[in-house]
Amino acid sequence: MNKKNVLTLLVAMTMVFTMAACNSGNNDGKTSTENTSDAKTNNANTSTTPPAEEEEELLPEPDAKELTVWSAGTEKALVEEAGKAFKEKYGIDVKFEDVGPDKSFDKMVTDGPAGVGGDLFLGVHNQLGVGTKAGIVLPNDFHEEETKANNNPVTIDALTLDGLLYGYPLSVETIGLYYNKDLVPNGEAPKTWTDVISFAKQFNDVKAQKYAYMWKMGDFYWTWGFLSGYDAYVFGNNGTDLNDIGLNSDAAIEGFKFYQSLKEILPLATADVTDDIKTSLFTSGKLAMNVSGPWQAAEFKTNVKNVGLMEFPTLPNGKTMKPFSGVKAFFVNANSKYPNASKLFAQLITSEEFQLKNFELFGNLPSNTAAANNEKITSDEFSSTFLKIFDSSIPMPKAAEMTAMWSTSEATLATLWNEQADAKTVLDDWVVKIKDGIASMNK
Repeated sequence: MNKKNVLTLLVAMTMVFTMAACNSGNNDGKTSTENTSDAKTNNANTSTTPPAEEEEELLPEPDAKELTVWSAGTEKALVEEAGKAFKEKYGIDVKFEDVGPDKSFDKMVTDGPAGVGGDLFLGVHNQLGVGTKAGIVLPNDFHEEETKANNNPVTIDALTLDGLLYGYPLSVETIGLYYNKDLVPNGEAPKTWTDVISFAKQFNDVKAQKYAYMWKMGDFYWTWGFLSGYDAYVFGNNGTDLNDIGLNSDAAIEGFKFYQSLKEILPLATADVTDDIKTSLFTSGKLAMNVSGPWQAAEFKTNVKNVGLMEFPTLPNGKTMKPFSGVKAFFVNANSKYPNASKLFAQLITSEEFQLKNFELFGNLPSNTAAANNEKITSDEFSSTFLKIFDSSIPMPKAAEMTAMWSTSEATLATLWNEQADAKTVLDDWVVKIKDGIASMNK
């Protein structure tokens, strides 16, 4: 039973015993409630049926005058818009500080306990393990049921750790396959990897720097889809069993062997493929298919005359590639003096209204299901396609120990791709390195 249900039960009990009110709320994030009147008390005592449960109200702390919100500087306008609405409703000012979601968790680990962190901050779900291990984030308790009911289940899974929901989801992102309709056969990108390979053998011209298909093959985030399509995994039990590392399993070996075979159609070293290089080749008409995310949608619509977006080609085993995905959410600082007010602001800025505004302002894709079904989203080919891909994506693992994997992945992929080394040997060695890294972290 979550805190919300417990408090509701207490409200009903206080009505039976004719207590005038029950009130709590301080730094531990509990709610403040005002419950009964004499009339309700008398009715509760005389009625032959149980009194109806009352929905308690979360109220800001009485001394809360200002909240500090960490978010990306490029998205300041959203915080300002939400701040105006929050000020109007609760009389509390909202102060913006430019701390991006890529840095917020690490900064909060030091600033939160020191009392100088934001009251709430925008972060990415894969850092949640770092946050809970350091004790710097509060669970999403009061709004838990509402959050679960209103958002894509993939986002809820991403923000749940050890059975507790953390954070208030704001937006989602994953990757897909952009293609130049003027370069691919009949204006449609190949739907299977067999067809991609056949097309590449006809289209590629290495001397002219023309390539059929390109992704950052030296980056595990961008390469993960080959493994997920063969049912491989990083950690067992949905990313929580650190003793079960699946990166040298038979499935992972099979996936990486197919990955290695694609050097035939992309004969470059891992270090030779960067975001800038891919973008330059794609916008200049030398790259037919380019793996990227929604953050480049507007750029490609402007600079590629006939651009399309599709899901990934089907693998030789007939299965779908499931890319990694990320969820941006607002998290409440466990050391905030105003946890109740912070929860209320987090709930407001991640509501359907402000998720749609986030899309309108910056093109960020909503996690809220009602917002995702809004005509503004469904009528946009790229946005609707990315959300479809997101539905079958796999959220990046959020265990703090993932650091041991990420820090060793680049060298591993370089060995597999550039040297075409034996997959099993390389992957067995990689798992040993990951285990050693985890052991060092947990000393």
